[in-house]
Formats: sequence, structure tokens, C-alpha cells
Amino acid sequence: MSATVSETDLAQRVLELVDSGVEAEVVVEHAALALTRFANSYIHQNVTDETTTIRLRLHADGRTATTATTVLDGLDDLVRRTLASMRQAPADPTWPGLTPSTPTTFGGNVDEETATASPDERAARVRAFVDQAAGMEAAGYCRTAAARIVYANSAGQHVSGAKTSAAMDGIARTGTSDGLARLASVRLADIDGAVLGARAAAKARAGADPVELPPGRYEVVLEPTAVADVLQMLGVYGFNAKMVLDRQSFLELGKAQFDPSVTVVEDATAPDSTALPFDIEGTPRRRVVLVDGGTSSAVVHDRRTAARAGGVAESTGHAIPGGASFGAVPSSMRLLPTDGPAPTEVDGPAADSSVSTLVAEVERGLLVTDNHYTRVLDPRTLVVTGLTRNGVWLIENGVITTPVRNFRFTQSYPQALAPGAVLGIGTRAIELPGPWSEAGFIAPALRLASWNYTGGASG
Repeated sequence: MSATVSETDLAQRVLELVDSGVEAEVVVEHAALALTRFANSYIHQNVTDETTTIRLRLHADGRTATTATTVLDGLDDLVRRTLASMRQAPADPTWPGLTPSTPTTFGGNVDEETATASPDERAARVRAFVDQAAGMEAAGYCRTAAARIVYANSAGQHVSGAKTSAAMDGIARTGTSDGLARLASVRLADIDGAVLGARAAAKARAGADPVELPPGRYEVVLEPTAVADVLQMLGVYGFNAKMVLDRQSFLELGKAQFDPSVTVVEDATAPDSTALPFDIEGTPRRRVVLVDGGTSSAVVHDRRTAARAGGVAESTGHAIPGGASFGAVPSSMRLLPTDGPAPTEVDGPAADSSVSTLVAEVERGLLVTDNHYTRVLDPRTLVVTGLTRNGVWLIENGVITTPVRNFRFTQSYPQALAPGAVLGIGTRAIELPGPWSEAGFIAPALRLASWNYTGGASG
């Protein structure tokens, strides 16, 4: 699935239409997304969207403008509109210049069978999920996506790449509980609807008729689905170089801010990454160790923040559209699991034996499936508020005993992972779909000493 001649030609033609003396970059992306959705235990929607988008950014006389189009026979108009916008744009004093010619050897992770997956292949996974729900109401989606991308600029940089991804996210529901199963991968073949359906059904059955517990601080075992939310918040608000430079991040590079068991890596070049191999500025992505044995060691940069850092940093390939105001964001962030025996599937609310091992060490605490509707209250300390969802259980003397009604929480995420606060990390890390097509999170389960639940189902 390498870049086609037509996409390369489109990029080159746009550059040729731009006047000399104007810095120009063009991104041509052909993206296909296929989504099979189900509710009430049957498929109610199957849609496919396939679009080629051309994004043009121009800079001259200290001004910058960006426009985009999906009209492939309107390239002259695209260039005219962008030039006109640039002349009217405000001054851009932080313009970092275009990415210079930079070779890359990594073209992205592609699975051809996923790129060409049929509706029947997605429907078969939905059927397997629903069958495992065994009469319970089931809902969710199965999706496949593929993208080819070409980047070219007037400074001589020209790169191309591709990616594929697949994901399934579903719940099984009783009258009083929901059970969740969620998974992402480069390959649709890795998504087993029957396994996910059995997991969701087991959690739903185990979560029926929950009781209400008082709010307070509880020891917790967060399943990977909840840990993915923690990684997302850390990546967007913590390891974003612009947030650090603006003094809006909790991060202090070189300081032991996390438990020594915590190592967090950003690596779009890993074989399980569903990210594109370079960013919107044409900079190849590279592996970045964000936390090394508990010590905050790096942030992700785009070209603007690297320039702003005064020559002591370079872009790590994590620019995003609109990043001038928001900064760089990780694209394939992972918390490294601990070494141990390969986990196996288990019955009941725990997803696998890796989770069960963490649960067995808890005297009294909670097993939490998912963090939901999370919002940042204070980016400087990364205090987040949100709700539990899709299953919470009381743990007593290492045994899951009672389903619990949902809580609201208010918790500083860095504080929850601080030295001494991480009591265990699971041995299996799984990839989970992120909120954007460019972001995925690879996470094991976590056992944490304390999580601050501020309200229960009654308020």
C-alpha cells in the first residue's frame, strides 16, 4: 500500500503552482474508514468513507496561512485562496521554517487484508460478539481504516507512508450493568469478536445489581481501558513541549516524578503502532522515552516548540494540525508492562490473569474497568475529574466480591503515579483505540495505592 503516483503527482503539481519566493508545503492524504455499528444486538449501520484531502501551508513576508480541499480538480483555486489568506493573515513571529530534506527508512505499519476488509468480515466479528453475549443486549462497533500520505515542501523534503488500523469496542448489558471489551491493532485478524464478546458478557453478569459505596480514597486496580485515559491526559497535557514551555504542565525534566516502576515510551515506529510514520510537518517520527524508570526524561516537539527551546531541542515528529496554538501530541504512547508469565483469559470481571494477579494483592480496594467523560480541572497539576463506567467491583482480601455503582472522581494523575504510589503493573499491554485516528494507547493494568472518589451514584 505504498503511495500512488497520483498522490505524489498531486503534491508536486500544487508546489509548482506556488510562486517562487513563497515557502510552501503540501500534504496529500488518501484515507478510507469503514465502520460497522451495532445496537440492540443487531447491525444498524455500515458506512464507508474514502477521501483524498490536500492541505497547503504557505509562508511569506512573515505571514502564514493554511487551507485544505477535497476537490482534486480545483488546485489552482486552492493555491489562490491560500495566497490571499496569507496576505491578510496576522504576523507569525514563531514561524520555524520548513522541514529540511530528511531521509526516512520507516514507511508505516500496513496490513493489506485490513486495508481491503469487507463488510462481511466486520459483520462476522459483530456476530461472534453478540453470540457470546448470550441473550444480553449488545452494542458497539467494529471498524477498519487505512491511509496513504505524501508530504512535499519547497525546501526539498519529500516523504510518503501508509498505515492501517482496526478496532472493536462493545458492551453487553443486563438490566443493571454494562460490561466492556475494547481492542485495537494494525491488523483486523487480531480482533476476535468472540473473545471480546465473552469478556464483555462476563463483566456484565458479574456487575449486575451493584451496591453503593461511600466516596473516599480507595486502592485501585485500573484495567488497561482505564489506564489508556491516564496516558492520554499525560500525553496531551504533560509531555507536550508547548505546555511545558508555557509553564502549564506538571512536568519537570530530570526529576523523579513517577514511581521507579514506571517507564513510558512514545514510539510510532514500533511494529504494533497504528500511527503514520511522519507528522503534518513532514518530520519523521522517532522513539522518545518520556519517563525512564520514574524520571521525567523528555517531551514531544513540533518545529515551533523546538525552535522556541533555543536550539537545545529538535522536532520529534509530533506536529498536529492546529498545533501552533496547542503544541505537539504523542501518537503511539505506551506504558511498559512488567516481565512475567504470559497472561491467560479468565472468567469474571478481570480481563486476564495479569489483572487477577494484581487483584490478589489488594486487601481492600476497587477494580475499575473504565474512566469516562474525563476533563482537566487544573493542567498545572493535571487534576482530572470524571466518572467510572462499565464495571466497578469491591476487592476484599484479594478476591473480587461485590459489584459497585459508579463513582465520580477528582484526581491528580501524576500524583496517582508518584514514587511509592504504584503498587504493581500488569504483564500484558494491549492497544486501545484513541479519541483521534492518529492516536493509540498501549497499556497494561495498574495497581495504585490511592484514587480519590468524590461522589457516588447519589451525588
